Amino acid sequence: MATNITWHASLPRAERNALRRQPGLTIWFTGLSGSGKSSIATALEQHLLRRGLAAYRLDGDNVRFGLNRDLAFSERDRTENIRRIAEVAKLFADASVVALTAFISPYRADRRMARELHAAALDPAAAAVPGGLDAGLAFVEVFVDVPLHVAELRDPKGLYRKARAGDIPHFTGISAPYEAPEHPEIHIRTDLVTVQEAVLVIMDYLETRGLLGVTGN
Repeated sequence: MATNITWHASLPRAERNALRRQPGLTIWFTGLSGSGKSSIATALEQHLLRRGLAAYRLDGDNVRFGLNRDLAFSERDRTENIRRIAEVAKLFADASVVALTAFISPYRADRRMARELHAAALDPAAAAVPGGLDAGLAFVEVFVDVPLHVAELRDPKGLYRKARAGDIPHFTGISAPYEAPEHPEIHIRTDLVTVQEAVLVIMDYLETRGLLGVTGN
């Protein structure tokens, strides 16, 4: 990391949130391939946008082909993939945007790193103001849970079939581990609820805790 850099403070986060009429946060979807992460994240993004809230979804389609196109699927590359995503999501959240990340993110340590990164994202501009609040950014982990056999039956891209045949190494759930969240803020079983029902569950959580601010009420 370069040492000859200086942090330049901007607007206090509270002032930026007030001007945007919403706070920023990250909603982190995790689960097996085929669990429904991207489907729920996409539906939630559309719902938030229609409510007048700024939201943006990060997933494999817009990250793996650009920012992280130099990474493969080894354990080391998966960890770096999640680190970069967490940093980008943090920037969106700091800009008063609801960041939605839909990635398998199979390792607890990596998801804990993402959470801690947000918690440690203190606002230096607020600290410089008398009485200013110096707090981190909200982070909501959503465990999109589905039994492995159901995910294999869905298999929209044929990835499980290829993994079972040995054509895809390091495939989560087959030849690589998935470490389920132990204490997620939200736990959704997509074999038991629809995408629309899942969105309502998440919205209820966000609204009852005041995480969407003025516009989302």
